[in-house]
Amino acid sequence: MTNTVIKTDNAGIASIMVRIPKFKVSDVIDGGREETHPAFIIDGKEVDEIFISKYQNIVVNDRAYSLPLQKPQTRVTFDQARQYCENKGDGWHLMTNAEWAAIALWCKKNNTMPHGNNAYGKDWKHTDEKATTYDGGLILTGTGPKTWSHDHTYDGIYDLNGNVLEWVGGIRTVDGQLQIIPDNNAAKHISQATDSKEWQPITHDGQELYYTKDDDENMVIGTDKPDTNWLCCRFKDTKASIEIPQLLKELALFPTDDTELTEYYGVWSDGERLCYRGGDCYDDDGAGVFSCRLCGDRSVSYYSLGFRSAFVNL
Repeated sequence: MTNTVIKTDNAGIASIMVRIPKFKVSDVIDGGREETHPAFIIDGKEVDEIFISKYQNIVVNDRAYSLPLQKPQTRVTFDQARQYCENKGDGWHLMTNAEWAAIALWCKKNNTMPHGNNAYGKDWKHTDEKATTYDGGLILTGTGPKTWSHDHTYDGIYDLNGNVLEWVGGIRTVDGQLQIIPDNNAAKHISQATDSKEWQPITHDGQELYYTKDDDENMVIGTDKPDTNWLCCRFKDTKASIEIPQLLKELALFPTDDTELTEYYGVWSDGERLCYRGGDCYDDDGAGVFSCRLCGDRSVSYYSLGFRSAFVNL
């Protein structure tokens, strides 16, 4: 499935990446489409592979790098994270939600849900699994055991569960309405600004989709507009008031089955909200590869919010 490779940027400096070969939706979702997953489609054309940073990124000379034994770059805004990635040259970009979803679904299908630093230097459930801490519970990149990688091998992508939350591109909400940049077009150096025409709502029978909540306070995806600002639940408890579009499952925005995914799923339904995934070192069972928070103001930055770059041959 994967292998570790070295990729150099336009400054000739290397990053350690993990190659993910193209696969179909049906390879990761039982009963899914016999078509290529959106993460491998750009401008309507399929790509044979994507490359994901093996480690949460650091920043050197305004460029993002994937290296082991480093303190992840945090206190970075969405637009800063994108710029650090795109400064590396053509094909380099902030990891997109489509790419994150492809990996999350692959982990679930292959029973390698990554453990991680979600409890101040250790895994909340597997408390014997620990790593090198450096400050306040965060760890240096890639210092956990192999179960902290996406395929439970040393060749996998590390720290998708916990340590620091990670910005992802190509997805947002606006006043609770779910919008994406289709397929993996967000991997290109295109505008993801607030007023960009690249954003498109996901629809059902011609109606836009919104996040609301039910009487049990669980989050509901449907066509009704929200009447409250903050919505959250466990990923497994997400509901739908419509026949859910399969695309939401393919983008890891709705459960594919009744698996007990306890990760947090939260949405602020006021204004534009961008997405960070994975959870951080404080989240315990709320962290994980399916953790999704559509609650980031474009200018927000804080101690446990970072990012990782990805690469695709365009």
